[in-house]
Amino acid sequence: MIDLKLLEHLETYLTNNRRERFDAVLSQRTKHFTVATEDVYQLHNTSAVMRSCDVFGIQEVNIIEERNSKRIDREIAMGAQKWVDLNRYNNVNDCITSLKQNGYQIVAATPHTNDCQLHDFDVTKKSCFFFGREAEGLSKEVLDAADCYLKIPMVGFTESLNISVSAAIILQHVTTRLKQTQIKWQLSDDEINEKRLDWCKKTIKSYEDIVERFYNLK
Repeated sequence: MIDLKLLEHLETYLTNNRRERFDAVLSQRTKHFTVATEDVYQLHNTSAVMRSCDVFGIQEVNIIEERNSKRIDREIAMGAQKWVDLNRYNNVNDCITSLKQNGYQIVAATPHTNDCQLHDFDVTKKSCFFFGREAEGLSKEVLDAADCYLKIPMVGFTESLNISVSAAIILQHVTTRLKQTQIKWQLSDDEINEKRLDWCKKTIKSYEDIVERFYNLK
């Protein structure tokens, strides 16, 4: 549990516009959907996926770095790394296990014999969308563990999209449809307060000094 008195104090250091922006963004955040990228080689792709998650209200991003260790491209992420939560894994099976323990179905974003067209996808199910390596696609481990295979309809000669484009298309579609349902997709009150405190920490200069003074005066 966070200290609500501390949070209230910290928010006095924010402008009214910033507090209102936090409230507006958090009201649209969800953990009903999340995204996982598997050993994406091009740094800008991982960063662009993270940016799309922030834009469409996805609070958590999972990055699997079994082969390729990544740093976040700050220019492409455009500050998204401050606002979304990053879960990093060195092993794809650890990521899948963790997601399933948290109630997520594994959705492989790839054409497959038993694939589901994007417009037919059941948005009521808590889901993690997996995106694979640029040239190789998703690993056998993900394909074998997948509960669903998701395909974006295409009518041109090109048979695939860049993963960051695929992620943006899928997230825009599923989050729009999710908000038309009666599903409780929003963050809980505790999760909202945790993010408010986290965002204060990442926004306020001299955060540590302010916290120290707050507790010394109590």
